Amino acid sequence: MGKDFELRLVSLVVRARELANEVSVIDLGSIDDTVKMANKIDCEVTTHTGDILVPTLSGLLTKNNNAECTLLIHVNGRFKLRDMPLLVNRAKENWDVHMSFFSEESDNSNPQEIVYRDAEISHLAATQIGLDELSKANENQTPLELDQNLRVRVLHSKPRPKVQQRESLASASKFAQLFYWMLESRHPLLLFGIPGVVLFWVGYRLSGDVLDNFSEWNETSVGVGLAVIAVTLMGLFAMMVGLILYIMGKQVKQIQAQYNQWPKDQ
Repeated sequence: MGKDFELRLVSLVVRARELANEVSVIDLGSIDDTVKMANKIDCEVTTHTGDILVPTLSGLLTKNNNAECTLLIHVNGRFKLRDMPLLVNRAKENWDVHMSFFSEESDNSNPQEIVYRDAEISHLAATQIGLDELSKANENQTPLELDQNLRVRVLHSKPRPKVQQRESLASASKFAQLFYWMLESRHPLLLFGIPGVVLFWVGYRLSGDVLDNFSEWNETSVGVGLAVIAVTLMGLFAMMVGLILYIMGKQVKQIQAQYNQWPKDQ
């Protein structure tokens, strides 16, 4: 159930079809191509323009529904695709009604005492008996007033805590991206080795041919001397980098080959 989620629709439906016998979409008045996209992938669509309350939705879910258990997922900014298997497992538990309401992180109230009129449903998993009882409820009632013989569990759906994610080598910094590109290069010896040999050879020849022509040290001779030394060191450094990257690339390929040979169940 959701509104304007055409970009997520296909992945959600495909994943849901792997976990459920039947998948349908309850559209809450989308203005994008959500309904059109659902029709393309042969997914049943029900348009709901009324109140998004538990009793109303339960009555909607009971129509032409013979499933032993029904799971309703409210798709919004908080819902992640990785949460779907967890909700499916909750639907398979021994509960007649298992539902969760969106709430703030600081909300410590009893979720069973929340009035349906003031609550926004996050997910609802219920058997046919549970849906029938919920559809009979009044919007001013609470889950605590359901039949005592029902197995009911109500939870808060709070936002996930914000945890600082570690950056990968490829996104940590510009230097790390450069190093990653150099490591993934197929021919580091060609990219760094050949220019390094050329620079080292030029610097070596200049050190003998150019510096011997200066009879005294002044600003010009010192500048030329430093430039020659810099060219020689750059060539030496490039050759070392090319050789190191070539060895590291071989090691990475060897590790990947060993990993691909490991049994898949380990």
